[in-house]
Amino acid sequence: MIFVDEALIRVKAGDGGDGSVAFRREKFVPRGGPAGGSGGKGGDIILMADPSVRTLVDHHLQGTYTAESGQKGRGKNQHGRDGKDLIIKVPPGTVAYDGRTGKLLADLVRPGQWIRIARGGRGGRGNASFATPVRQTPVFAEKGEPGEERILRLELKLLADVGLIGFPNVGKSTLISRISAAKPKIADYPFTTLIPNLGTVKVDNFSFVVADLPGLIEGAHKGAGLGHQFLRHAERTRLLVHLLDMDPNNGRDPLEDRQKINRELELFSQKLSRTPQLIAANKVDLPGADRKLNRCLPALRSQSLEVYPISALTGLGLTELVLAIARFLREAMKEVETGVPEQLPEPEREEAPLTVTPVGDGAWKVEGGGVERLAALQNANHPQAKQEIRARLERRGVLKSLRALGARPGCCVIVGDVEVILDRL
Repeated sequence: MIFVDEALIRVKAGDGGDGSVAFRREKFVPRGGPAGGSGGKGGDIILMADPSVRTLVDHHLQGTYTAESGQKGRGKNQHGRDGKDLIIKVPPGTVAYDGRTGKLLADLVRPGQWIRIARGGRGGRGNASFATPVRQTPVFAEKGEPGEERILRLELKLLADVGLIGFPNVGKSTLISRISAAKPKIADYPFTTLIPNLGTVKVDNFSFVVADLPGLIEGAHKGAGLGHQFLRHAERTRLLVHLLDMDPNNGRDPLEDRQKINRELELFSQKLSRTPQLIAANKVDLPGADRKLNRCLPALRSQSLEVYPISALTGLGLTELVLAIARFLREAMKEVETGVPEQLPEPEREEAPLTVTPVGDGAWKVEGGGVERLAALQNANHPQAKQEIRARLERRGVLKSLRALGARPGCCVIVGDVEVILDRL
């Protein structure tokens, strides 16, 4: 399986169906009234967290998702069918950002959580909806509203209780293979782990998830090495187990290594820098490792850090380390709030502000604030339709704004593709 934890996708909700212009055509009904039905609503785009989905690879490959549009209204007052919603399944732990602004839209943590990320357009009303005692035979209907369209940046942050951190080759993959059923690739060279590995550890009737994450190097917060791919997945963990290499022959200083890695965590995220840590001093089975460990212990314990000497290879000290992790997590989970809602709040509809701009020769262009929808009528140039548009502009306060700006009767108002001459203001 290819592990992909980022994807840029385009989503387009369904358009609303157009309303119908129709009249009754029945025997013995010489003057049948308007009978045009309304269009159906366009389908929504929904993001849902599904544990059966493990990566974002399918979304990375597909790229574009379009929901079904609503059907047009028909005669005999028949309403068009609504478009079906499109559910896009993502792994739990997926974060959705607006691809244009970078704004956070949703953080889908729990299985079953969902959010309506793009709303389908409303169906246009048929001409039967516009009949009044004065206007008994309307010859216009509304067009369907376009569905919302977004560019989404999806980012997967693995849901693990514990993250194993440390420089490349300190033994993270070996450790997770010993304490869980995970079978990561293990070899004696840097960056053997190119993707995060998850393993479940069970202690009596309590279990937790450990993530073996790719190794860090200096500059990781800028993306060096495996950089952001590593740091993103560490953000959700409750506890970090920091592996330090006690091999006396590798020429590395464990205290200096820890300082460098913690600096990378701090530069990437303040939340990461505040995540509690346990120290696992690995490879203590090697000759001379005890001297290196004893040199480091005073400095580590002076920072109130719990230090567990282990050998991931032989299993030395692993029981004590696992029990310490379980104790910490049991306490941490007591403080977690329950009752996470299944449906998340929808993103606010973003519309440009209403503007009224002179364009010369006594004409005014009206844009923004959703005002274009007011003129989205079939037969928009028919006098009846223009009368309806004028009434809508009046209700929205546009004519009041025109009067305040000095517009005079007889001016031309341009809304979308429609031009309306205002005989009176």
